[in-house]
Amino acid sequence: MSVDIATVRRIAGLARIAITEEEAERLSPELGNILDWIEQLGEVDTAGVEPMTAVIANRLRLRDDLVTDGGIRESVLANAPQAEHGFFTVPKVIE
Repeated sequence: MSVDIATVRRIAGLARIAITEEEAERLSPELGNILDWIEQLGEVDTAGVEPMTAVIANRLRLRDDLVTDGGIRESVLANAPQAEHGFFTVPKVIE
């Protein structure tokens, strides 16, 4: 796929990147090569291939979801500058 210099300038403008005319001329074939490579990836047959998040098989070590520090609300609220009805009290902020 061919990317012309006007397209490179438009992409740079959308990305708010300042480029010179020489950089636009240099980037034009590079962007074209990247788009060609992406088109080649679209031709790969991925039927039957499971999606993956990593190259190696990882298993997360899960633990039981247990409350271990519960029941200390009063000692936690003792550190607060202000507390009401078992909750932190913060000033209202309106802008």
